[in-house]
Amino acid sequence: MSAEATNPATPGPVTGAAARWRARIDLRRLGRAALLGPAARDRLPDAISHVAEAHRAHHPDADLEPLRRAWFLAESSHRGQMRKSGEPYITHPLAVTLILAELGAETTTLTASLLHDTVEDTEVTLDQVGKEFGEEVRFLVDGVTKLEKVDYGAAAEPETFRKMLVATGNDVRVMSIKLADRLHNMRTLGVMRPEKQARIAKVTRDVLIPLAERLGVQALKTELEDLVFAILHPEEYEHTRELIVDNASRADDPLAEIADEVRGVLREAGIQAEVVIRPRHFVSVHRTARKRGRLRGADFGRLLVLVGEDADCYAVLGELHTCMTPVVSEFKDFIAVPKFNLYQSLHTAVARGDGQVVEVLIRTHQMHEVAEAGVVALGNPYVGSPEESGAVDEERVDPTRPGWLSRLLDWQAAAPDADTFWSTLREDLAQDREITVFRPDGGTLGLPEGATCVDAAYAQYGEDAHACLGARVNGRLATLSTVLKDGDTVQLLMGQDPAAEPSKEWLEHAHTPAARIAIQRWIATHPSHDAAEGGVERGAAVLAAEEGRARGAQGEVTSLRPAESASGVAGGGALASVAAERGVTGPGSGELGVAEPGPAERGITEPGPAELGSADTHDRGYRPAAASPTATDQAEARTGTANALVDQPGATVRLAGCCTPVPPDEITGFAVRGGVVTVHRVECSAVERMQSMGRKEVGVRWGDTAECRVTLFAESFGRPHLLADLTEAMAIEGAEIVSATVEPPSQQRVRHTYTVQLPDAALLPSLMRAMRNVAGVYDVSRAQTPGA
Repeated sequence: MSAEATNPATPGPVTGAAARWRARIDLRRLGRAALLGPAARDRLPDAISHVAEAHRAHHPDADLEPLRRAWFLAESSHRGQMRKSGEPYITHPLAVTLILAELGAETTTLTASLLHDTVEDTEVTLDQVGKEFGEEVRFLVDGVTKLEKVDYGAAAEPETFRKMLVATGNDVRVMSIKLADRLHNMRTLGVMRPEKQARIAKVTRDVLIPLAERLGVQALKTELEDLVFAILHPEEYEHTRELIVDNASRADDPLAEIADEVRGVLREAGIQAEVVIRPRHFVSVHRTARKRGRLRGADFGRLLVLVGEDADCYAVLGELHTCMTPVVSEFKDFIAVPKFNLYQSLHTAVARGDGQVVEVLIRTHQMHEVAEAGVVALGNPYVGSPEESGAVDEERVDPTRPGWLSRLLDWQAAAPDADTFWSTLREDLAQDREITVFRPDGGTLGLPEGATCVDAAYAQYGEDAHACLGARVNGRLATLSTVLKDGDTVQLLMGQDPAAEPSKEWLEHAHTPAARIAIQRWIATHPSHDAAEGGVERGAAVLAAEEGRARGAQGEVTSLRPAESASGVAGGGALASVAAERGVTGPGSGELGVAEPGPAERGITEPGPAELGSADTHDRGYRPAAASPTATDQAEARTGTANALVDQPGATVRLAGCCTPVPPDEITGFAVRGGVVTVHRVECSAVERMQSMGRKEVGVRWGDTAECRVTLFAESFGRPHLLADLTEAMAIEGAEIVSATVEPPSQQRVRHTYTVQLPDAALLPSLMRAMRNVAGVYDVSRAQTPGA
């Protein structure tokens, strides 16, 4: 008894009702041939003549001798075994082989398919298969052989799939055989108890159908979907079947009418093309009904246009869009950008006068074969035959192996147990789409849709991603929780600490099993550590270094907020204690204060807003800090004795805080109120602004004294003890820290502003290098003023 005995036939785009009826006839032929016994060993048995016919249709020069020998071994081994339907067991491997032959599988796959149950259900051994048919057939048979429940218990099914997936990583034909095996079992599932039917159907839905989709075997996927639909959702299935039957009984067929119109358009254009109607399979009709509500005639199928060359596809598209009314929003070009499962086609839609929209698929015959059979249509995709090498190279790289399979194989090895593997596998396969992101070195990463920078880090570096500090997406620093889009370029910024800890918070942003399993495993093996603390301090405090450099190049003032306690880095008390420990002193009290910056440190260079334009500072969102006049006067007094000489008698010289010039910078000066001359670096953008305001330049030059004061911006990732290490490095270089400001982490950036006094301006380059060499510091730059 077959599945069709209890469920109506499920016409799919490839099989259809006629093909399903033929399958039933073929099944009877197989059973009769098996009951009649083996044929003479010097000719091809009648039982596999239909397999040979289908095989020769795709491979006219194929050597059928391996098939003949495989048939005799399989038939003799399974002789006497019966299926639950009452048919000889040999009908099952024959039916599976026929499915693969019609899809275009090559001889080795068909040979292994005939033998795929011999090792599991008979006395035949893998060694015997390898000796008689070669190591490649042995590998395929072993890949689909189930593990014994006696040995694995409840874990037998997930561990069998794990073994099968690992084998698929070395040879995708393993999964091709498994998919065909499951399709035939689903066709004949009606003899099982309802609860067992439901259990098998759920595994098929959750695991096998997504695998068929990812391998591009649409012919198997669509029929499997319909069979699962009939078992798990019988009421919706019956309703959909009635919709299809009612539509078939209608006299008018808009699909046939538009197909004739398309044929006429292409004939007039001189384009050789085949135009066929592809009825939607049951699940597709059901989805369309849920999406559009009431279905019309054109919703029950699509038009397929088959041409000879790629260029003809675009020629057909041009004619359709010129002579008919295209629905532009429905156009997709999967030829220029193929799907991850090898699928290529042009998708468009045209509107009829009555408002019905007809979807059109345009592809070459070769594209169509691959679209239906996926990896099966590629034959043997491996370089070098086992006959030449003498064995299957289990390390060889499969050119058809897509990114999703690589990821799956990576994380499955880290799954701690069968339950974790099984649940994670279903979750991973439930992610329908895949995106491709690019690395700066030219490589690519295949990730599921919705993946974040956390996922990219673990995909590229494995467990070394624990040390990830941040990421740039398309050249800009982004949070590790940033969701990536197809085509993004991702540069992962890695720390050097081998004992780096991941963050528990990363689990909230980890979309791939590889990332989640790696983080969870680290947490499980380090129960005494708080993984969230170290990871957050690194991951949630990433510096926008590229933006900082861009601002520096444009001569912009970096906006500083009043420094609150820098969460994840250090607070004011921590900074003060660091200074005390390192012996670093500041102005006045001798303590390093984390306080609101004064005018010079904020980049406000002139006595009043009129000097630079109050609108500029306010529009840019700068928040003036309430520095006391005394503190400001003290700061300006120290800069007033700078080693810059001015060609204006009696003038007071002040170095501009916006660009903090130091010898040997090229400088210029401007007279401002109060008889003060401010000295700027010539490349400072404030110079251009002052010139545009009509300010007269005053000649200035450096004096003999080498002492200087400069304001530096340090941009860093947060980590424990960062400030201690940074201030120690500055002290070693002889810098006296006059004032310091550390912003609270915001938008994943931590920025420090230091005004330092140097005994010699020549020490500035080495000071900046020493600061950059501190672990976690990503960039150090001098203060700049806002652009005009």
